[in-house]
Amino acid sequence: MKTRFMLLLILFASFGLNGWSMIAQNQSALHTPAKGSNERKAIMDVLRDDFLKQGGQRVIFQVNYLKVHQGWAWADVTPLDDKGKAVAEGGPALLHYEKGAWTVVDLSVVADDPDDPLGPMDPSPLYIKYVQMKYPGVSTVIFPARRK
Repeated sequence: MKTRFMLLLILFASFGLNGWSMIAQNQSALHTPAKGSNERKAIMDVLRDDFLKQGGQRVIFQVNYLKVHQGWAWADVTPLDDKGKAVAEGGPALLHYEKGAWTVVDLSVVADDPDDPLGPMDPSPLYIKYVQMKYPGVSTVIFPARRK
């Protein structure tokens, strides 16, 4: 009986460690959090709170773009009312995961690329470099491909 119990504990511990390893590996890989996932909900909740602080109303977001990599996320969303009608112009946001929570990063402090008047709306390689200078650690893989 003791042997079976010990074997179960070893198997459980092994599975738990392998499971944790897979979770940690998934967090560092470039990904788009699935609809309904805790990660996506946490990101959208922070964006909703930020929208409310800026004088907006309660909204849901149409997610136009969302990529996460190594604790950084780039999201482009459009705020919608409960009927699915846009209530404001959407746009991109940079988020950082630290101390167990997502936060919206202030992009207004990032230098402008004089040859790219759209800035974060269509980030140029130079704009992305400026983001990385201001916020070291931001991975270039989270940014959308340039529009043509």
